[in-house]
Amino acid sequence: MSRFVRASKYRHVFGQAAKKEHGYDNVKISSSAWDTNLISASARYISINWSASGGGAFAILPLPSPFGPTPYDIPSKLPDIIPLARTHTAAVLDTAWSPANDTLVASASEDGTSLLWKVPDSLFEGWTSDGWEPLDLEPVARLDVSPKKVGQALWHPTAANVLATASGEHLVKLWDLADSSRPRSTLTGHGDTIQSMAFNATGTILATTCRDKKLRLFDPRTGSDPVRITEGHGGIKGARVVWMGESDRMATTGFSKMSDRQVTIWETGGLGNVKTLMLDQSAGVVMPFWSDNGILFLAGKGDGNIRYYEYESDSLYSLSEHSTSNPQRGMCFLPRRALEVSECEIARAFKVTGNAVEPIAFIVPRRAESFQSDIYPPAPSSEPSLTAAEFFAGKTASLNLVSLENGAIFTSNGTPPSAPMPTSDSVPVSAPPPVSAPALVPDPASIPVVTKSPSMPVPASASTTTALPRSESLPIGPPVAVSPDDGVNDTLQEEVSRLNGDLREARQKIRNLELQVEGLKANARKAAQALMEV
Repeated sequence: MSRFVRASKYRHVFGQAAKKEHGYDNVKISSSAWDTNLISASARYISINWSASGGGAFAILPLPSPFGPTPYDIPSKLPDIIPLARTHTAAVLDTAWSPANDTLVASASEDGTSLLWKVPDSLFEGWTSDGWEPLDLEPVARLDVSPKKVGQALWHPTAANVLATASGEHLVKLWDLADSSRPRSTLTGHGDTIQSMAFNATGTILATTCRDKKLRLFDPRTGSDPVRITEGHGGIKGARVVWMGESDRMATTGFSKMSDRQVTIWETGGLGNVKTLMLDQSAGVVMPFWSDNGILFLAGKGDGNIRYYEYESDSLYSLSEHSTSNPQRGMCFLPRRALEVSECEIARAFKVTGNAVEPIAFIVPRRAESFQSDIYPPAPSSEPSLTAAEFFAGKTASLNLVSLENGAIFTSNGTPPSAPMPTSDSVPVSAPPPVSAPALVPDPASIPVVTKSPSMPVPASASTTTALPRSESLPIGPPVAVSPDDGVNDTLQEEVSRLNGDLREARQKIRNLELQVEGLKANARKAAQALMEV
């Protein structure tokens, strides 16, 4: 065994569970047997699949923090009756918060519909006052997805108001919420129940895992058939997939034929297996979560621990694990733009147990009063890069990022983002017949540039919530004399940065073209087979 320890700034990361009074108790978790995370989080709220009579429901609660009491003075032990989103006629199976709007959530249900909900600012007023009566939420839009159940809902990472749903018909449908009457794209080829799905960073590729043990890649804009397909984990139990940031790598969790729990890294060019790591022989499905710090978190259902690994050079290096005696039924992670940077918090999990939700902060132990830029890479922002119309027309854009130091927004290439232009043919989303609320999905142009939670870091000199360009967020000082050599070096650095950006864009275009070619070939084979059958 080597006596040398691999250098890593995350080697001592530890999980800090919140005090009991800083979480939620008396939570009535759904008893549905569907394999889901049970909980989802935006930068302001969490949604929890709820056990309710008379149809399906889920609860929306303010975001709990491991560093302080619950917002709005809501008691940690919830009342027996709270406001619910309960329009569904059957159990709610999944919820997902829009990455472009922290108050907009989509739900998927056994009744074959996906409903959209807008959280009003007044929802939590008066919870602790005498005579308070809970008022249930009403949906603001409805998608009639399938005659069978809808198992998953997933928002597009860069295009505003684009939602993907997976149904019991073994189909994935992509919707433009400006026209909810029909899906804009339908992805086929699954031989059994779809177990999970994930977009890459730019939203050009969708990966799915399936009960037929296959891993598939789709380009939703070039055809309905998968452009890549390979054998996944050999076991029949649940498999999950997560994209590893902006790289061309994915991670899946699943079971071997001998029921060993596994995690596998895949390269997406040819769907080749890069590395497989055996975990243990427990029975619970492993939920994977990726952090842009290069850390993969693994939480098994029924386990009391959360493992985390650092990814480097196509290998996973075990960092540590957070262990408790309470087994988890579900879990989600907070968007990174809402982390407490003053506490050196690099990730936050929300753990669902039998009747409680527990926040867990993952912290780098440091004594520092200034911003720690080396452990806080830019996070995905709340500003979309594209409109839905632009995405379905074939346009591709980099993910917009936000600095956790000063709130400045820029693209992954380092340039200021260009706001998506509204299209003349977009129309508001129509509300379902029983709902009298106005159309709900905001026009892309009206989405705020930055949505900040109370925990979002704000520079001391800033007096507004609007992020300033990088040049304006710097302190103004006396003019500095620049030598000719400094000017030449700056010019060369700018040219190198520009050429690197052009190279990244060219590689992305090449990858997209390759996938489009594969899609055309698949469609051609399908057409030829159909002609032969005739």
